[in-house]
Amino acid sequence: MRYSSKMDYFRKYLGAQPGEGQPSGAETVERLVDRASSSTLLEDRRDAVRAIKALSRKFRLEVGTQAMETLLHVLESDRSDSEITGYALDAFCNVMSNEPTDDEEEVQFQGPDDLGAQFTEIFIKKSDNVGLLLSLLEEYDFHVRWPTVKLITILLTNKCKDLQECILVHPMGVSKLMDLLSDSREIIRNDALLLLNQLTRSNANIQKIVAFENAFERLLDIIHEEGGIDGGIVVEDCLLLLLNLLKNNSSNQNFFREGSHVKYLTPFFDLEQDPHRSQVGWSAQKVTNIHLVLQLVRSLVSPSNPQQLNTNCQKTMYTCGLVQQLCTILMASGVPADVLTETINTVAEVIRGNLQNQEYFASVMAPSNPPRPAIVVLLMSMVNEKQPFTLRCAVLYCFQSFLYKNEVGQSQIVQTLLPTSADVNTISAGQLLCGGLFSTDSLSNWFAAVAMLNAISDNATQKEQLLRVQLATSLGNPPVSLLQQCCNIVAQGGRVQTRLGILMLLATWMADCPTAVSHFLFNTANVPYLISQVSSSDGDENEQNVQGLCAFLLGICLLSNDDQNETFTTASLRQIIEKRIGLEAFTNKLTQVTKSESYTRAIKKPHINYKQASEVVFDYEFCRLFKSVEHDILKALSSNNREESKKQLANLKEHESIVTQYKDLIQEQDERLKDCQGRLESIEGEYRKAKKQLEDYAQQIQQLKDQNALLKATKGSKTSDGDKDEEVRTLNDRVQSLSLQLSEKESHIEKLKTDLSVVEARVVAQEMGEEDKENNPSETAVLQQTVNRLNTDLHELRVELSNKDAEINKLNSECSQLQTQLQQVQSISNTSNEDSDAKVVSLSEDVTKLTDERNTLQDRVKKANEENLNLIDKVHKMEDELSKKDGEKDMIKEELETLKKEQEDLLVLLADQDTKIDKYKQKLKELGQEVEDDDDDDDFDVEDDDDES
Repeated sequence: MRYSSKMDYFRKYLGAQPGEGQPSGAETVERLVDRASSSTLLEDRRDAVRAIKALSRKFRLEVGTQAMETLLHVLESDRSDSEITGYALDAFCNVMSNEPTDDEEEVQFQGPDDLGAQFTEIFIKKSDNVGLLLSLLEEYDFHVRWPTVKLITILLTNKCKDLQECILVHPMGVSKLMDLLSDSREIIRNDALLLLNQLTRSNANIQKIVAFENAFERLLDIIHEEGGIDGGIVVEDCLLLLLNLLKNNSSNQNFFREGSHVKYLTPFFDLEQDPHRSQVGWSAQKVTNIHLVLQLVRSLVSPSNPQQLNTNCQKTMYTCGLVQQLCTILMASGVPADVLTETINTVAEVIRGNLQNQEYFASVMAPSNPPRPAIVVLLMSMVNEKQPFTLRCAVLYCFQSFLYKNEVGQSQIVQTLLPTSADVNTISAGQLLCGGLFSTDSLSNWFAAVAMLNAISDNATQKEQLLRVQLATSLGNPPVSLLQQCCNIVAQGGRVQTRLGILMLLATWMADCPTAVSHFLFNTANVPYLISQVSSSDGDENEQNVQGLCAFLLGICLLSNDDQNETFTTASLRQIIEKRIGLEAFTNKLTQVTKSESYTRAIKKPHINYKQASEVVFDYEFCRLFKSVEHDILKALSSNNREESKKQLANLKEHESIVTQYKDLIQEQDERLKDCQGRLESIEGEYRKAKKQLEDYAQQIQQLKDQNALLKATKGSKTSDGDKDEEVRTLNDRVQSLSLQLSEKESHIEKLKTDLSVVEARVVAQEMGEEDKENNPSETAVLQQTVNRLNTDLHELRVELSNKDAEINKLNSECSQLQTQLQQVQSISNTSNEDSDAKVVSLSEDVTKLTDERNTLQDRVKKANEENLNLIDKVHKMEDELSKKDGEKDMIKEELETLKKEQEDLLVLLADQDTKIDKYKQKLKELGQEVEDDDDDDDFDVEDDDDES
């Protein structure tokens, strides 16, 4: 039985007859989903999923909303059956793909344009679903692996960033995708290339992981297997993936270079290996492939890369012969124009800033008769208006890169401009540049001017050498210098592009070159022309750029003027700008250059990447010069503000020096106080040691008493009473002398206490005087005197403490003498009787009295230490008071800055109001109303008349 449509088949499958009422697509999908989820037999589930897959393209919305969970369950539970797994994956691909179908009947049911993206977002919201797909890649069966690869590619196309994050967090997710490149089935490998291209887009982390999975070697092997540069679309996909991995990824670029993969790019440019190249020509696929390889090389040496990485890659390219092969393509015949243009751009970045590569490029000769340097041949194309615009831009970029940080190359180019005895028939670079500079084509004028400014950029010697260039005019007239001829062209008007190029050349030429400025000012017509241009306010954006460059040129004359020209000295130029132009108007003209879109675009990168000739306005090197010199010009003009700022700076420095002196004094006082504290602590330690020694002496005396009592019981008297009395008398005399010395020390302590009280009285008087500091104009002097008094007091304390140290040393010596005497007493007691025992007891009592007096002296010294600590605290309070005064000075300084800013804002508002009043007066005059000029305006007119006279 034959069925008229798929729906009749599905109705039969679901148990309905073809003639019965037709269910809708949603009902059909609902029944199939119910059967797929409830059937117990695998065959029934397989048939239901096959039917869902067949309807999934026509009824995407219904299948996506109703069958997604069921299909996911099938992938999890029935993955052992490759057929039903393949049906489920194909259904997912149909639902989530936004690619249009060829079936007109099915186009009507496609749904919204972003339907696939919406279903993709639902699918990947659960990260386990992505993990399920990655696990299915392990299945080798073609009906499982291939649709899985296609589904992941579709998901990446719809929601690239979200799926990249899911794959990154999945263990070995990127490694499983990289393993697909090793699949022997080409269709899976090729689709894996498309998948990896989507995966590595704009994600540096994934790019690094793919690179470390040996991607470079695998891709280069595939390119070699597919025929190299002459290969098909597979080679293009491999090159695109390599470009994704290398572009703007310095880590992968370094890994590519260190892995010695650069040398494998050299054979791609070997055109001699194809002997039939000229007959067969360049196919579209080969042109695409070589474009991608050139972009690969440029990504390794791009000016936006780190400088060290570029230098290493440039050296490697020279070593492996890549530079030589690229230069061969430059001079080869039959190369398509777009390939030649991209090759010139690539050579430019390979030689940029690398002297070795620049020297090799200068030595390359074109295969012509007679042979000519490659630089000359390229310049001929640049100044030829019949050549393609992109090719001319590429030649200029290559010429700029050749001269970048290459003083030898700059000298060689300038030498070709100077008078020489070379062959007249030989065309030099200088002749081509002069020809382009004075050509009738404005774009050639701009190219030649920019090329010439790069030949003298940051090179004062070549700027002065260029002043020697003389140009022949009509017969009978003397030659004209190149500088003056450029000024004449600008003054004659002409096309805006020509004037912009020559003004940039003049500005670069005169910057930091007083000799060139002197030559420029020698012609008295140059400065009035610049003034008229800056004073003008008409014209479009390009005309305003010309006016801004004229203001810039006038500012350079102000900065680099050696004042040899009496008419236009630095002071007179400043007065002209302030009086005739106006400082505000001059500043506006100068700053509007940096606000233009052309300037913003040119300063981003050195590569000249324009689509139309009208977009060519500024040069990258000139924009760098403008950015660095603009601030100096504005700073030189604001002389009054500069003098005031100098005065303020001097006052601030003076104030800071005073504060620094006080801080140094306070720091010195802190150090002295710490020294005093350390000395006091050492004195206390010595007192404690002396006290312990006295206690030891008392114990020794007690031991002597015991020994004496024992000796009395066992021995008799062996010495005469007269000798004993004499020795005891001697000991008593010594004890009395010790007592007198202790009394003297006590008087010294009293004197120290009196001195400390005097110091405390001074500090209190000082604190009483601090309350009147706010009304005292000489507050700083009083504070200085106070600090000096404190320094004097601290010095006296140090002297007194040193005296204390001496006294303590005396006490220690006396204690040692006392110990010796006690030892003598011990020796005498061995032969003494009961009378000598009584005398020893009296001596012991005298020693006890001495110990008590010593303890009293120690207490007094402790009190003196406490008084010293109080004095230190008061000094700290004075330091806090000084810091508060510093804070108040800072607040006054901030208020002064705020008042100055407000004053400047008021001046700006007044200037704006004056401008508006002038505009309103002009409008009233245009309407026929009589307007009386203000007295101030009349005064200014009188001053202007005086100046002109």
